[in-house]
This record gives sequence, C-alpha cells and structure tokens, in this order.
Amino acid sequence: MRLAGADRALGAFACLSGLLGVAASAASAHMAGAESLKTAAQFLLFHAPAILALIGLGAAGLLRAPLARGAAGLVAIGLCLFCGDLALRVLAGHPLFPMAAPSGGFALMGGWLLGIVALLVPSRG
Repeated sequence: MRLAGADRALGAFACLSGLLGVAASAASAHMAGAESLKTAAQFLLFHAPAILALIGLGAAGLLRAPLARGAAGLVAIGLCLFCGDLALRVLAGHPLFPMAAPSGGFALMGGWLLGIVALLVPSRG
C-alpha cells in the first residue's frame, strides 16, 4: 500500500496535531485561566488519530479514498481554525479572526459527516 502525497501531508499534519496537543496540554496545566487552551489540546489529541484512520482506511481501500481524504482535510482545516483561535485567545490575547472557532467547528462536523459518507458508499472493486 502506497500513500498519495496528499495522504502523506495529512498524516504529517495529524502527527503535528498530536505534538501540539501534548504541548498545549502541558502549557495549560501551568497557566491560570487556560481552559480554552486545554480544550484546544483535547481537540488536537483526539482528532489526530481520526485523521490517521481516515487516510489509512482510504489507502487500504476499505472506504472511498477521495472521500476519506476530503474528510481528513476538513478535519484538518477545522482543527486549524478552532484550535488556532482558542490558543491565540489565551496565548496572544486576541482571536484568529471573527468567527474562526465556530467556522472551525462546522468544518470539523463536516469532516465527520463526510467520513460517514466515505464509510457508507461502497468501495469499487
């Protein structure tokens, strides 16, 4: 099984999300009033394996790879917006941009929804 370039990039992003989740979790444990950073850490940590699972299942042919890749991409975008906004609010004192966190939340939900579609649409072959 060979991974496409997009799958490798998404896999690397998932690993980066895990790394940042651990770092944000550690930082939030040492900062007063860092509940939002703790939330961002949790989102990063539990979505990182989901991205890896989506690309792995798609590459193995157990679900439609393009749909799985799209789902993983939406989750990645959602993490950037949602977690980026929460982290910036705590660490820099300002949001990423107006409505970044809600937009990221919708992207995350869209990724999970597309993951459902990728699992329910039969694979070819």
